[in-house]
Amino acid sequence: MATAAFEDIADTFEFLDDWEDRYRHVIELGKAMPPLDDAVKVPATKVDGCASQVWFLPRIDGQGVAARFDFDGDSDAMIVRGLIAILKALYSGLPVSEVLRVDAAGELARLGLDKHLSSQRSNGLRAMIGRIRALATAAEAA
Repeated sequence: MATAAFEDIADTFEFLDDWEDRYRHVIELGKAMPPLDDAVKVPATKVDGCASQVWFLPRIDGQGVAARFDFDGDSDAMIVRGLIAILKALYSGLPVSEVLRVDAAGELARLGLDKHLSSQRSNGLRAMIGRIRALATAAEAA
């Protein structure tokens, strides 16, 4: 059920054998994302539970079940910016109702992230997924 953008990342990860190359690719994905404006880096957009500073700004196109989910994100850590880019690829453009059906742990395990992130980064990744799910739940109820 992954998006085409996420499948592209999965294909690239499959091609890169070495974890150092994969980490470099994650960082490059993060560098390619435009930064959030400092004006939106406020407590309301901050993701709690991450060791790094992380902000998510949701963008919902439409209303109710027809609404499509997207978000912009930023972090003060380059590897985390890359993880945000991966989550953006996993979720962006999905109907809000589908966001809640994504098996994020299963999809991210395809990349091997479950085995190669520190426990602190894994906890932060779970916190980011939790925030995405909460944003989608709120958008679906709107």
